[in-house]
Amino acid sequence: MRILFDSRLSQFKTPFGTLRPQEPCTVHIMIPCSCRTTAVELVLLREDETERARFALEKQEQDTLYETWGGVFRIEEADLYFYYFHITTENESFRLLKLGAGDTNMEAGGYWQLSVIPERDPVPEYAAGAVMYQIFPDRFAAGEPSDCTGKLQPYWVHQDLRDVPVYLPDEHGEILNNDFYGGNLDGIISRLPYLQELGVEILYLNPIFLAWSTHRYDTCDYLRIDPMLGTEEDFRRLCREAHARGMKVILDGVFNHVGSRSGYFQSAIHDPDAPTRSWFRFLHYPDTYESWWGIRTLPCTDKSNEDYRRFIIDGEDSVLLHWLRAGADGWRFDVIDELPDDFVHRMRARVRAEKPDALFIGEVWEDASNKIAYNARRRYFTDRQLDSVMNYPWRTAILRYVRGDDDGSGLGLAIETLAENYPPDVLQSVMNILSTHDTPRAINALLDPVDGERDELAQRRFTDEQLHRGKRMLRMAAFLQFMLPGMACIYYGDEAGMTGYRDPFNRGFYPWGSEDTSLISFYRSLAHLKTHTPALRFGTVLVLKAGEGRLMLLRQHEGRSIAVCCNCADTPWRVRQSGKLLIGGELACFDSESVTMAKGGFCAMEKEPE
Repeated sequence: MRILFDSRLSQFKTPFGTLRPQEPCTVHIMIPCSCRTTAVELVLLREDETERARFALEKQEQDTLYETWGGVFRIEEADLYFYYFHITTENESFRLLKLGAGDTNMEAGGYWQLSVIPERDPVPEYAAGAVMYQIFPDRFAAGEPSDCTGKLQPYWVHQDLRDVPVYLPDEHGEILNNDFYGGNLDGIISRLPYLQELGVEILYLNPIFLAWSTHRYDTCDYLRIDPMLGTEEDFRRLCREAHARGMKVILDGVFNHVGSRSGYFQSAIHDPDAPTRSWFRFLHYPDTYESWWGIRTLPCTDKSNEDYRRFIIDGEDSVLLHWLRAGADGWRFDVIDELPDDFVHRMRARVRAEKPDALFIGEVWEDASNKIAYNARRRYFTDRQLDSVMNYPWRTAILRYVRGDDDGSGLGLAIETLAENYPPDVLQSVMNILSTHDTPRAINALLDPVDGERDELAQRRFTDEQLHRGKRMLRMAAFLQFMLPGMACIYYGDEAGMTGYRDPFNRGFYPWGSEDTSLISFYRSLAHLKTHTPALRFGTVLVLKAGEGRLMLLRQHEGRSIAVCCNCADTPWRVRQSGKLLIGGELACFDSESVTMAKGGFCAMEKEPE
């Protein structure tokens, strides 16, 4: 008989998940009577595994098989903690550790995680359960041609919007990323009615500032819109018109590095006395310097430099404030793991002082609650640095489940892990993604996850039958993306059926005029359901079933419950009809008593409060 404790279940720990300072937490642990236990302590550890406190538990109940030990404790200081149980019996004492998802083990295993989150700086309410749309500005829509005077040379523009983005190196072996399609801010403005009809509430734009490359992560001037995209007035107009339609606009903040062609860096390498020389770390001046992942065209900035901090954060017309005042509603921070904690904290304080409901999103690829980067534990939530992060863990888990690489148990565990580790308001605002500019598009990831050389990827094509199957799989993946807690973020064109392997093939031009209108209609239905159903927008999530190809979740809010069901098993799955059928796909049959899902089937049902 094993000792029983599962932090995800209310019979063992309440409340579920994170705590607030001084919030009472009740724990119970069930120990076989045969152990003859004399004492039980919950041992609380700091992040560095030094002991923070011990809380004695008392024997509360006993039956023929188990004794229940329990108690209530409080933690004063907000921080990330871990814990285990120290158990003393008549014959020995030992540590009880976590084994796997919900099991325990003596001495061998890991610790349980417990975050205490400060109550300051809550996530802006509008972010909870919102629908977001990510736009790669050059590839979404072209409006009136922009005045490209001042555009960094050389560059060229595709005449055929159906072209495959350039992936081949030039005669010097370099992939220049200097081919453009002419998408611009005026084009985005012209498509705002489409986005509003789709149900979009937040626009997230990849970098828009002056840069040499297509992707514009090599910033050359933080205070100037890239001429190919338009002007600052065009950006202000975009924000005004988006706001008039109830949409927010989020910018991409790339502050870890700049472009080597930027005036900041060129001044630094050509003038030893230039004010910006101190922004960079030279190993051998002027030709050897720190750069992002060794890419010489992306010299890293020195985030500890006070002059650089004034320029980005603290100045009266700092980069952060300038664009907020121009109409932006927040920032998504590129490679935030490489920005020091105090830099992030300073950005947060400055931005919130300027715009209290500005949204802060970080690019984090792992569980952000316990992320370690460069040998330091990050404090994204315990210091309230971020409102949201890109949800790559759920993306990976959803795609694996729908693809058939996971029977649902992995997805269920991924959902429970973040639900337990993330603060509730962060979980409701986490950025749920299926595709991004850094990953293959969802249809490709579902149909053909095998990577390859770009020469080979450029030649791969799906048959009509494969594409039809990929879109069916995408519907289930998008269904989960929208039904789970958080912001559902559509990567431009996914809703139209766009395909593409990894960069640059995932960055084609939106297929205006040849979209899959049926798929767009499905996304529109998901967005409407998400934004108009409180249980989906604000509700908690409970995993009722996860395994054997089947998944059932329960979303609950203020007495209303929604059952979310998916079937990837080879056999049909019949579930009891629990209320109003909100949406479904691949349903073999349904009536007033039950719903039967074929393989690939899914549905959401709402139960009215009694």
